[in-house]
Amino acid sequence: MAEDKKEKDGQINIELTEEIAEGTYSNLAIITHSTSEFVLDFINIMPGVPKAKVKSRIVLTPQHAKRLMNALHDNVEKFENIHGEIQDTGHQNPPIPMNFGGPTGQA
Repeated sequence: MAEDKKEKDGQINIELTEEIAEGTYSNLAIITHSTSEFVLDFINIMPGVPKAKVKSRIVLTPQHAKRLMNALHDNVEKFENIHGEIQDTGHQNPPIPMNFGGPTGQA
């Protein structure tokens, strides 16, 4: 009966394990898509090291990708309202060398 009430209230019980709660640092995201899915690869690339591994891959439907984009936009706006504008200096002077070959990253 408790599960029925949760479904009616629209609540979802989400479990967060200790390992996942630690998070994974990423300073590069490569985003690709097909007609049916978006693939987000998160990478931790170190300066001067010509090889990096994908640390996490998230596969989304186009609808969920758009919801994620809207949620990120909303949260960036809320952050900037409190802390001021986030300066995006990566386009002028990337702090990480991007001449390693392979696909071009987008973050």
